[in-house]
Amino acid sequence: MKIVAGSSSPMLAKNLAKKMSLEIADVSTKRFPDGEFYIKVNEEFEHAIIVQNTYPDENIVELFLLQDAVKRIADKIDLVIPYYGYGRQDKIFEKGEAISAEKMAKLIEQDADRVILVNPHKDHIINFFDIEAKVCDGVPSIAKFFEGKIDVVIAPDKGALEMAKKASEIIGCEYNYFEKTRISSNEVKMEIKDMDVKGKKLLIIDDIISTGGTMTKAIDLLKKQNAHEIYVSCIHGLFIGNADDRILKAGCREIITTDTIETAYSKASVAERISLLLQN
Repeated sequence: MKIVAGSSSPMLAKNLAKKMSLEIADVSTKRFPDGEFYIKVNEEFEHAIIVQNTYPDENIVELFLLQDAVKRIADKIDLVIPYYGYGRQDKIFEKGEAISAEKMAKLIEQDADRVILVNPHKDHIINFFDIEAKVCDGVPSIAKFFEGKIDVVIAPDKGALEMAKKASEIIGCEYNYFEKTRISSNEVKMEIKDMDVKGKKLLIIDDIISTGGTMTKAIDLLKKQNAHEIYVSCIHGLFIGNADDRILKAGCREIITTDTIETAYSKASVAERISLLLQN
């Protein structure tokens, strides 16, 4: 059994290999001048664990070619997708739309025996797969990083409330959330209900940070309520358009993410939780 590391999450692949006491396969890759991807597996093994994201688009093609190359050598393929791109469109909202989360699943499962997704947009996405599919939750990994460091876990909206609750239970602290009220078509009011955050150390947690707009607004509101320290965390840190810089400048003491998407903030690894799922 060997880890086949795609180019999207090399840190996680290394962490997973260490946790499972496995070697990373010898694979040659390159991109041609026109951007097309080339892969060659330089050894033989019976069981492969491929680690690769489906974001951004070029990583999807890389994944498909990794799968194709490996299936010609290995008898079994486990696939770990740290960040499942195209998961937002998980149902039809308007007539004529594509269900991208389902289409991706159907393409991926052609050359895999089992798949693990880390905190997909919705857990029911695993039902789109006709092969064994499991969800790995990265919240405990973040929570363990913050044990003994904070007083309250805050969800930026109700959608992240369960994440905040789970993290608070592991850390052993309180939790709360921002309630959003639409004032007009262009204005949304955010406020924390029934909690005084003055002088407290706070952790804002979410599944994805993309542009960082919600996080910067939450930080600003918490600062106005005289919070002592504010930390920001997420499972998947996309940080579009230097969103991380804006979050830090807003008054965040530290950003912590998992290693699903490798950045300078990837200090909480999901490798251990993935390894447990792979061994069951």
